[in-house]
Amino acid sequence: MKINGQSYRTIWPDPDDNSRILIIDQRQLPHYFVIEPLTTLDGTVAAIRDMHVRGAGLIGATAGFGMHLAAIHSLPGKIEEALEHGAELLDKSRPTARNLKWAVERILRAAKNGKDDDEKKTLVFETACAIANEDAAFCKALGEHGVKIIEDLSKAKEGETVNILTHCNAGWLAFVDYGSATAPIYAARDAGIKVHVWVDETRPWNQGARLTAWELQQEGIPCTLITDNAGGHLMQQKMVDMVIVGTDRTTHTGDVANKIGTYLKALAAHDNNIPFYVALPSSTFDWELDHGSDIPIEERSGDEITTISGLTENGNIELIHLTAPDTRALNYGFDVTPARLISGLITERGIVAAEREAIHRLFPEKIIS
Repeated sequence: MKINGQSYRTIWPDPDDNSRILIIDQRQLPHYFVIEPLTTLDGTVAAIRDMHVRGAGLIGATAGFGMHLAAIHSLPGKIEEALEHGAELLDKSRPTARNLKWAVERILRAAKNGKDDDEKKTLVFETACAIANEDAAFCKALGEHGVKIIEDLSKAKEGETVNILTHCNAGWLAFVDYGSATAPIYAARDAGIKVHVWVDETRPWNQGARLTAWELQQEGIPCTLITDNAGGHLMQQKMVDMVIVGTDRTTHTGDVANKIGTYLKALAAHDNNIPFYVALPSSTFDWELDHGSDIPIEERSGDEITTISGLTENGNIELIHLTAPDTRALNYGFDVTPARLISGLITERGIVAAEREAIHRLFPEKIIS
């Protein structure tokens, strides 16, 4: 996608030195566009944990490159130990996102095929690059399949604007390119379909206000920022034609874990007969979990609720306090939307019902016997 007219991915190796992995520091957006180098495993773990990068696909890609950094800094003959240590640290950095563990496991399998340290390091780097490239390709495919839903809505409205509500940021910034929930929106724009996006602010990190709105503006997509609690009212007033969100982990039976508040949007959409779609690359499926209730839900610091950061008049990004001292806060990062509330899952292979048999038919090679 483009920033000020220039194309960027969200993560890429320095073309002159692959020991430097470059990311966009999302903590600085939308006020400043900062490219940050990652050079160590510990730095990569911190970048994932502290939200320099976020979003299921991008977390997975970053973890892959984190394993690469662990490999190139390993002691002679100790690369296997370095990778196992890296896997342990990365797995703990963000527990809910399935893509992270999937990427780490894929790197570990690839390294075992190397005959010596140099070959193992090469395989790890090539696999990390493949993970990033596949994420971008899968997201592009999500757009190609998902745009059909928007096209049908546009035809039903005789070409009038299709109003889409989304939650959190499941855009280019959450993946390597294109995004999941935004990919069909970008494809619709490219096809000449009129679209408008209602952007939930998405407290407490404000990924909608800070990231989604900025990203859509950069791409010239009409959008309007709303409070998290406004979605149901807009649906009642017939101002929403569809909801499309992303997911951090989806069971092979169709339950979806996504940013806290997604479940409430699904309930409101269900009550108002509005289609509710979830877009995801298949790397986000958890093929071992049967029930959404078994997905680990990350509990983050209450400080994220009691404080907020923003740009001051002097041009600094500063943290301010919203609550009285010693206010207790409970901060779950995700909730689970049951399959029964989901109109369909948009994947790189097509749109599928959020139910076990349909998902298994679409991805038969993934089924664990």
